[in-house]
Amino acid sequence: MDEMEEELKCPVCGSFFREPIILPCSHNICLACARNILVQTPDAESPQSSRASGSGVSDYDYLDLDKMSLYSEADSGYGSYGGFVSAPTTPCQKSPNGVRVFPPAVPQPPPQHHLLQQPGSLPPIPRNSCITCPQCHRSLILDDRGLRGFPKNRVLEGVVDRYQQSKAAALKCQLCEKSPKEATVMCEQCDVFYCDPCRLRCHPPRGPLAKHRLVPPAQGRISRRASPRKISTCTEHELENLSMYCVQCKMPVCYQCLEEGKHGTHEVKALGAMWKLHKGQLSQALNGLSDRATEAKEFLVQLRNMVQHIQENGVEFEACLVAQCDALIDALNRRKAQLLARVNKEHEHKLKVVRDQISHCTVKLRQTTGLMEYCLEVIKENDPSGFLQISDALIRRVHMTESQWGKGTLTPRMNSDFDLTLDSGPLLQTIHQLDFVQMKGTGVPAAPMLQLEECCTQNNSATLSWKQPPLSTIAVDGYILELDDGNGGQFREVYVGTETICTVDGLHFNSTYKSRVKAFNGSGVGQYSKTLIMQTSEIAWFTFDPASAHPDIMFSNDNLTVTCNSYDDRVVMGNSAFSRGVHYWEMTVDRYDNHPDPAFGVARADVLKDVMLGKDDKAWAMTDGGISKGGTIGVLLDFTRGILIFLINDEQQGPVAFEALEGVYYPAISLNRNVQVTLHTGLPIPDFYTPGEADPTGSVC
Repeated sequence: MDEMEEELKCPVCGSFFREPIILPCSHNICLACARNILVQTPDAESPQSSRASGSGVSDYDYLDLDKMSLYSEADSGYGSYGGFVSAPTTPCQKSPNGVRVFPPAVPQPPPQHHLLQQPGSLPPIPRNSCITCPQCHRSLILDDRGLRGFPKNRVLEGVVDRYQQSKAAALKCQLCEKSPKEATVMCEQCDVFYCDPCRLRCHPPRGPLAKHRLVPPAQGRISRRASPRKISTCTEHELENLSMYCVQCKMPVCYQCLEEGKHGTHEVKALGAMWKLHKGQLSQALNGLSDRATEAKEFLVQLRNMVQHIQENGVEFEACLVAQCDALIDALNRRKAQLLARVNKEHEHKLKVVRDQISHCTVKLRQTTGLMEYCLEVIKENDPSGFLQISDALIRRVHMTESQWGKGTLTPRMNSDFDLTLDSGPLLQTIHQLDFVQMKGTGVPAAPMLQLEECCTQNNSATLSWKQPPLSTIAVDGYILELDDGNGGQFREVYVGTETICTVDGLHFNSTYKSRVKAFNGSGVGQYSKTLIMQTSEIAWFTFDPASAHPDIMFSNDNLTVTCNSYDDRVVMGNSAFSRGVHYWEMTVDRYDNHPDPAFGVARADVLKDVMLGKDDKAWAMTDGGISKGGTIGVLLDFTRGILIFLINDEQQGPVAFEALEGVYYPAISLNRNVQVTLHTGLPIPDFYTPGEADPTGSVC
């Protein structure tokens, strides 16, 4: 967690945040530091209509930096407008983070007046005060509420508190009379820390004290400090609790905000639902960033190995060069010195480039790891409104940091090999023309590298991407991609060609596949890449398939709604096949005229398309049984038990419709022109159904 410390420090004072507030730009600053960097603007340049508060980003009118001259690109510090009444006259202070900060813009009251102030009170904020973010340099004018208009970042404050607690010294026993010993337990009921002797003497495990709960000191310290979650109040209406989330303004709002009309026409959602949604989005974004951090660690190992290889290759190359030059007698001595100097220069250049890249990547990895740890601590918070105040900014930071690890960042900038050789064949008169010639790589290709950021799965398809190692100089004629059967079986070739990206369709749902790739050329076949494990989708998303449907079938709604232009029954199937796992989908009846008798079920690929579904031995279906307009038909296909179950309006139709189902099946229906049906996929298994275990002796195609 040490790398997270920079995330917990104020950009102005360089210390841990104390009473942090959230600026409209999503950056944080201590409340006291915010007062220190306030400047006052002339009345003429800050009309009431342009003032801002902490109610939302859209409510702020950022100052024109060129007009106000609040920020100078020359010194990257903060200045004050030349005509300001409160312009400071003392030199700028400078924080440990390098941010220049003026002393408070408001003159301090005389000492005798200060003594009359209430303890802990702060001098009032002058009218037309302006604050500039110390990180992004955006400026804004405060409204009558001053700094109280900015929301407090309780999540950040809680993370700082936990971090400081983790660094605190060991707790001492509260009952030792002399030289308190280190506490070993804390009683939650007595709220007292005990060492072992004092616990046995003062808190015996018998009688009425036997029911007390003893916990470790660290846990006790946290529970002592813990308090019921504070209910967040609105910055606009301080007596109202934040209860909803405005999607348009991206901020929590209270009931009065909706009543007064400011957010009345905006889309609002429940605070708890948006809290869970944003937590999920942040966790998902962290997964990608975690993969980047892992790649960066592996890349640093590779770079450090390159340093050793460059050292070894350099020594070997120098020895070879010396041997060649000494063989050319005295006439080659002067030229030998020049060639050695060139090799040494190349040697140092390679080392410098690689070491510089190591340093740069190490710094970036430390920042990435710190951001990850901070985000993980934020996710632990159970304050929905506080979390939502910073979640959007954190998600953007995580995506931005991930994009910084883009293509080329994790690629070595230097080759560790010295691709040079000395041609010693020319005659003595051509000694002064001796130079290096570049070696050409020969042999079988190196193992390709899978590009994890471009590999993905969608439904029952998998896309893989790879490339040759950056240090490889050997020509490649093509690649061979292999996958197993998704059940731990043998690998099989699925692609042979020159492309470096391939999509494999028709895989099993809810299955784990292993993949690998190797390169080949005229010299032979190279080594396999690392094995990549990919998981196909657990829940299927599919539509009706126009390519395999009867020509009389009519499609709409992106192939999710079908009907027919014939009075005869016609069959249409889904565009995804199932052969493993448990799957559930539903169909709603949009139109149902003259008792048309539609059929719903599953079918083989070669089912007859011009008869009712189930009339041949290629389909298993349920025909009209209480179906009406607006009804919902559910189909549950369980390959672990080999059964098919039907539901109408969420009620199961009998125990099991069909058993002993094996092989590959497509969702299918048959209908005529009197019926219109809409398909719904990606649905969870109904609550009433518990999937069974797969039969270990069964086989699935």
